[in-house]
Amino acid sequence: MRFIVYDIEATCWEGRPPGMVQETIEIGAFEVDAYGQVGSAFSRLIKPLLHPQLSHFCRRLTQIDQPDINRARDFSRVIAAFQDWIDVHGEPYVLSAWGRFDEQQLRRDCQLHGLDDRWLGPSIDLKAQYREIRGLPKKRGLASAVRHEGFEWTGEPHRALDDAENTVKVFRKLLDMWRY
Repeated sequence: MRFIVYDIEATCWEGRPPGMVQETIEIGAFEVDAYGQVGSAFSRLIKPLLHPQLSHFCRRLTQIDQPDINRARDFSRVIAAFQDWIDVHGEPYVLSAWGRFDEQQLRRDCQLHGLDDRWLGPSIDLKAQYREIRGLPKKRGLASAVRHEGFEWTGEPHRALDDAENTVKVFRKLLDMWRY
């Protein structure tokens, strides 16, 4: 069994502007085997279809520059590359992300682009399970969980590969406790 620990970043705006549809703009992931060994990584930017110009808020939050987004490939091509990297027809895998947002957003993007989303299951909502494992009264954010588990945050928050790398720290520490 392989685990794909991933994170996505999506278009965003300050507040909740009506009619604005979020789209994935970055995906980062690490492969982790059943023994906790970290394998290869995947990281790509994605050019959004509906709102290709990132908001100032989104650029500031993610530190993703507009010229980089302008040069990125579209969702269909990046997700095809991601599926090839996962090798969806090879050894079984379980997708794992901190919360449900990432999976839900990828499903919305698959629907927007007319793509099959069956490759997204099964998956682990690490945030919800972490709460149960640690007996917490409410869900804990990733940065807080990383600190609570005795690790230091590495990289930039709200960058997909860095968030995935920090998620891997918590994932590996509790490797035998996740349900899937």
